[in-house]
Formats: sequence, C-alpha cells, structure tokens
Amino acid sequence: MEVVTMFIVYVIESLKNGKRYTGFTSKTAEQRLAEHNRGCNKWARENRPFKLVYKEFFDNEKDARHQEKFLKSGQGRKLLKKTIPR
Repeated sequence: MEVVTMFIVYVIESLKNGKRYTGFTSKTAEQRLAEHNRGCNKWARENRPFKLVYKEFFDNEKDARHQEKFLKSGQGRKLLKKTIPR
C-alpha cells in the first residue's frame, strides 16, 4: 500500500495586526497554524495569534513550492487581497 503525501500551501493572518504569512507544508494546515500560534519563531511570537485564511492542496512538493512562490509575489499578494479581503 502506497502512502501518498499531500502538500498544502496556506495563508495565516495575524489577529493582532492583520499581517499575513504564506507557507507550504506536508503537515496539515491546522498543525502549522498551531505551531505558529505557539510561537515557532521570532516573527510568529511577535505577531500571534493567527487564524487560517486560505489553504490549497497539491499532490507534489514542486507544485506546492511553485504556488507558494507565486502567492508571495506581487501578483499573488494582489490575488489574495482580492480573494480574501481583510
């Protein structure tokens, strides 16, 4: 039986100041949200708590990384702003 790894591109938003973070993971988006809310790094500690505002599923890492890179670009941020207003 083959185990299929899914990859997720996610966007979280700070409830403190509205800042957004885009990332990708092979964990669940909810697991990553919990890690960010625990303060997994300096940026997360300074901007927590967060809510999950977007997630997208991919069958492979390459496509997930490509979408993450796009969403971090000017055009991607513009699309997110239009799709998910603050």
